[in-house]
Amino acid sequence: MLLAIASLVALPQKAGAETVLRIGMTAADIPRTLGQPDQGFEGNRFTGLTMYDALTMWDLSSADKASVVIPGLATEWKVDESDKKKWTFKLRAGVKFHDGSPFTADAVVWNVEKVLKQDAPQYDPSQVGVTASRMPTLLSARKIDDLTVELTTREPDSFLPINLTNLFMASPSKWQKFYDAAAGSDAKAKSQAAWAAFAKDASGTGPWKMSNFTPRERLELVKNEDYWDKSRVPRVDRMLLLPMPEANARTAALLSGQVDWVEAPAPDAVAEIKQRGFVLQTNEEPHVWPWQFSRVEGSPWNDIRVRKAANLCVDREGLRDGLLAGLMVPATGTFEPGHPWRGNPTFQIKYDKPAAQKLMQEAGFGPNKKLTVKVQTSASGSGQMLPLPMNEYLQQALAECYFDVQLDVIEWNTLFTNWRRGAKDPSANGANATNVTYAAMDPFFAMVRFLQSSMAPPVSNNWGFINDPRFDALVTKARQTFDPAARDAALAELHAASVDDAAFLYVAHDVGPRAMSPKIKGFVQPKSWFVDFSPISMTP
Repeated sequence: MLLAIASLVALPQKAGAETVLRIGMTAADIPRTLGQPDQGFEGNRFTGLTMYDALTMWDLSSADKASVVIPGLATEWKVDESDKKKWTFKLRAGVKFHDGSPFTADAVVWNVEKVLKQDAPQYDPSQVGVTASRMPTLLSARKIDDLTVELTTREPDSFLPINLTNLFMASPSKWQKFYDAAAGSDAKAKSQAAWAAFAKDASGTGPWKMSNFTPRERLELVKNEDYWDKSRVPRVDRMLLLPMPEANARTAALLSGQVDWVEAPAPDAVAEIKQRGFVLQTNEEPHVWPWQFSRVEGSPWNDIRVRKAANLCVDREGLRDGLLAGLMVPATGTFEPGHPWRGNPTFQIKYDKPAAQKLMQEAGFGPNKKLTVKVQTSASGSGQMLPLPMNEYLQQALAECYFDVQLDVIEWNTLFTNWRRGAKDPSANGANATNVTYAAMDPFFAMVRFLQSSMAPPVSNNWGFINDPRFDALVTKARQTFDPAARDAALAELHAASVDDAAFLYVAHDVGPRAMSPKIKGFVQPKSWFVDFSPISMTP
């Protein structure tokens, strides 16, 4: 296996000149490169934020402060006071795509329409699911002048600037060249051919440019010397991304010198990693490892006593200190005390097996009558940590509270696709819970897409079809509140209500463990699911 990896990472080296950063990802394949990545937020991290920019972006410069939204390709924005469904964005002047074409308001309109306007030539259904579901109120874009664009939402939505961090700007000129060169007269077929060609020779405005791409094997990026933000021109010449879905294989590749950096190393190798002089970087992330419950008719999770019992039956500290070797933070909700969106839930999530057993007995279950539940999970994947061992831990723990847990283990990208199809879809395979980790950086990703009834599939990620008027009212209140403090208060109400409802089985917050060579300098592990590769340098 290591010989195979060695053949993948071998790169021609310019004597003493070129620096190459080799990274082992948890994904089983290179995330899509055409502008809207798949593979969850690992895709955004590696093939989104590297090659592309969005109108707004995350500040990833601090390990101590929470990441906040800052200007990206837009320098400023404001909502129309007379019509809060309209926003004006001022664009950054002088920005060019990797192919040399200019970034203008026309490019913004084109990129909005690639996922929202079905009769646009560049409309690509394959990009819609991972994009439109993350900005569900955006309706349209209109050019005002070359450096000004107006965006319109379906309803007043104070979350829009945050949501736009997910809409990456691809080059319309580069795509058009591929479209014009495509054979045939069928417009849809030509469009698909153009996107397929674009994915192999991508053009964004980001700090990294595509150099070499072999699907399922490697993606090679080179620094963009002409990047618009000179402080973020990469300090490494090349970056090589390698899919390595198995934790032990990633760890072995690092320890043998085949790669310089691995995401999520094997926890049982942490001691050896440190002893051998490698650096382990961690930081609590706004990221939750949960079970998301089905609430469709007949689901065993419709009984709140059952939902609360599951939350009380898990020894999270034992999971942290044992299986995960300290590489997690126990979750008592989506947000922990001290966060402005925490609120004051009355249901305290903790390990209390007697209380869990009592609730299950009240619900009609016991040692001789167990409740069968089925969870769909993956064997690996973006942010999934160690999904199979962790679910086996839950399986054993919940057995002591009269649950009979069945696991349906599928490939990560399939699980992620199924997440948008919902508990009613045949792809759920009879599961009444799904184990997909989620980022909690902003209100929509953290709560709205799961709790609002209108976010049920295929719109977004309310997989279990939660339909609670309290949640809907609080979402509307927060979304239509443009004063930050008042909006935070509404979001805190929503979070407290969801914890009191035991809406999820909350298990862990990821700490984003990364093991890397001591040659790597300048890396900042932010309190974010994302990282900035630009400041990284490598010593000889």
